[in-house]
Amino acid sequence: MGSKRFNPDPVSMNTDEKIIWYSITYTYLFWVLGAMYIVAPVIGWILLLRMAKRYIFEREDFVITPAQLCWIFGMCIMLIALVIAHFDFELGIPKLIKSSIGWAKGWALLAVFPLLGSLKIRPELIYRACCVVSKHTLIILPFCILAWLAGLPSTLYVSPLSIIGGPGPEFFSVSLYEIDPGSGTPRWRLFTPWAPALGMMGNLFLNFAIQEKERRYKVYGILGSLVMVLVSQSRLAIVCYLLLLGYFAFIRWHKSPWLYFVASPSALILGLLGVHVLEKIELSISAIKSARAGSTRVREHLGQIALQRWANEALVWGHGIVERGPHLVEYMPIGSHHTWFGLLFVKGLVGAIALALPLICSLLSLISEISKSPVAASAIAVLLQLFLYTFGENLEILAYLFWPGLVIVGIAHKRKGQ
Repeated sequence: MGSKRFNPDPVSMNTDEKIIWYSITYTYLFWVLGAMYIVAPVIGWILLLRMAKRYIFEREDFVITPAQLCWIFGMCIMLIALVIAHFDFELGIPKLIKSSIGWAKGWALLAVFPLLGSLKIRPELIYRACCVVSKHTLIILPFCILAWLAGLPSTLYVSPLSIIGGPGPEFFSVSLYEIDPGSGTPRWRLFTPWAPALGMMGNLFLNFAIQEKERRYKVYGILGSLVMVLVSQSRLAIVCYLLLLGYFAFIRWHKSPWLYFVASPSALILGLLGVHVLEKIELSISAIKSARAGSTRVREHLGQIALQRWANEALVWGHGIVERGPHLVEYMPIGSHHTWFGLLFVKGLVGAIALALPLICSLLSLISEISKSPVAASAIAVLLQLFLYTFGENLEILAYLFWPGLVIVGIAHKRKGQ
């Protein structure tokens, strides 16, 4: 069904689509309830159980591709690495159970949601739902800005649901704004646990807004996504936003002779001025880092500690659990703010390979469809964004937020498999 004829009326949706639709469009309701961290794992595993029931008892066939199976294999390897590391360091059964539950709410979702893309879920539904959340953001954000101007408390409350357990209270809190400790300026994180994560979601929503066909919702999506990126004040989010715009512009115009007419002399000029351009790029990178020098310093030290301890103490299977860092890194968890460093520290070389292989397999599987299928182009953008964010975030902690992107990846694989 084409996006122009997409109708979000619940009557036109099947049960799986209704679950997806309401789970996304009720984002701010779940935020107020402090339930955001819980929703994604619950709906993910419920939909997977429904899928298994229909396959076993109703003999319903699903198109499942090797790339989707690769995600399942990789995330199962993550669990195996976790178990072996716990036994290696004699961490005990209680910690093993706790870590396994954490795996089910984090890394496992990177396999569950791409697999759910094999259900009868229209990508247009996800695009529209995310544009609706962008619209809600444009409505709610002014009140959060007024709360800062009025000097109201930054965090209203922490939901009682935090008793369930999670990475920290910020995943269950309702925060109107936050003050950056380095610059003293306000930042907003809204329904995410920290401001850079809001920038990440802004980029994901930009991707989906570009796919939306109805002008009104497209405008909501693009404006809402841009606002999220700007108020997050995330350097990585701004870079990713510009790259996504360039990516989709290239896909749209790559067959136009004007593109090559402009690109040819540009490439010649770039070659002549290459050294000067590289110097400007280096200066720009330095300026970006110095914009939040304290944060950059902490991230660098976290990475160095993670690599040293991984190489010297747990090369193959990792340490099994996250450990608190020293005062030098403001007691932040070792390996945080970087997926690869975190994986090497917690799950060793095996864990890093278990993530790299599915990412590469998915990308190689869909790359041939990039100019033929808008869904494949969107899915590749999701994969590229996730790869870029592996250098600034821990993906497993934020899987409960970007899961709609994983479903789009699954849908793209299913359509190619068909």
